[in-house]
Amino acid sequence: MTSTADDMKLDARDLALVRLLETDSRLPTSTLAKRLGVSRTTVQTRIDRLVTAEVIAGFTIRLGKPLESRIVRGHVLVTAAPKAARHIEASLRTMPQVEALHSVSGPFDMIVQVAAASIEELDQVLDDIGLIDGVERTTSSIILSTRIRR
Repeated sequence: MTSTADDMKLDARDLALVRLLETDSRLPTSTLAKRLGVSRTTVQTRIDRLVTAEVIAGFTIRLGKPLESRIVRGHVLVTAAPKAARHIEASLRTMPQVEALHSVSGPFDMIVQVAAASIEELDQVLDDIGLIDGVERTTSSIILSTRIRR
C-alpha cells in the first residue's frame, strides 16, 4: 500500500527539500544533499517517496527574463450566472492562454489568470471570455510587474 499526501508525515528535512525544489527543481541531487546535510541516496529516496505520495505532483520550469518580459499577463474577475460555472470552466479549458482558474468568494465567482503574446491577443482573449455563455460580467487587470514570486 502506498501512502498519499493526506496520510504522510513530513519532517523538517522533507519540507526543506520541497522548498529547495520549489526554488529550482533542476538542482542536482548532490547539491540538494549538500544543502540538507544528507547523502545523495537519502535525497533521491525522499524525492521518490514524495512523488509517490503525491506531495510533489511534478517538476516544472520558470521562464527566464528575456522571454517572460514579452508575455502579457492579466487577471479576469468573472461574475457567472447561476449554475453556469461548469460550462464556463469547460470553455476556459479550451483556451491555451488560460493559465489558471480559481473559484473565489466575494463579489466575483472566478478569477482567471491569462497570458498572451501581445496586448492584441490579450484583448481578444478578454473578449472571448466575455462571450462565454453564462459569463455575466468581467473586470480585467493587466499585470505590470511581479514583485514577489515563490
